[in-house]
Amino acid sequence: MRFTTEQRYPNEPDAVAAAYAQPALYGSFHGLTKLTQPEVLEHEADGDRVVLHIRYRFAGHLSPAAQAVLDPARLSWVEQSVHRLDERTTSFTMVPDHYGDRFSCTGGYRFEATSGGTVRRGEGDLTVRALLVGRAVEGAIVSGLREHLEEETPLVVDYLSGSSSA
Repeated sequence: MRFTTEQRYPNEPDAVAAAYAQPALYGSFHGLTKLTQPEVLEHEADGDRVVLHIRYRFAGHLSPAAQAVLDPARLSWVEQSVHRLDERTTSFTMVPDHYGDRFSCTGGYRFEATSGGTVRRGEGDLTVRALLVGRAVEGAIVSGLREHLEEETPLVVDYLSGSSSA
């Protein structure tokens, strides 16, 4: 399933792109309804290129269709991302801790200037291989991703204003 996302920030694009490349940002992600606190596993900076590996664990509710093929207790993955700060882009691959034979997701983000600050445009490809319910599960995952990004946006704004508790 091809998907797109969009988030808006009142901050400059270079600042938003740089924030997403900082481990401290993920430490400020408290109180999310769909995910537990992200765990930064690797951070490697080399000039304008930053590599991050971050583990996420699902903490929300799964639809009956999704529960037919996925155990919520085993829904964790590592997002492997490469941030190109000079280009204001990020590419990512989600590597599941379980269900690697049934799940794949890759994509990227662009940080673009707008009159009000920044828009972060995302696009990706998600595949869930499960007989009969694969498309429904893909739809549920993309819906959950969009909800998560809505929750994440004010946390990023707080982080950039220095008012996060991280």
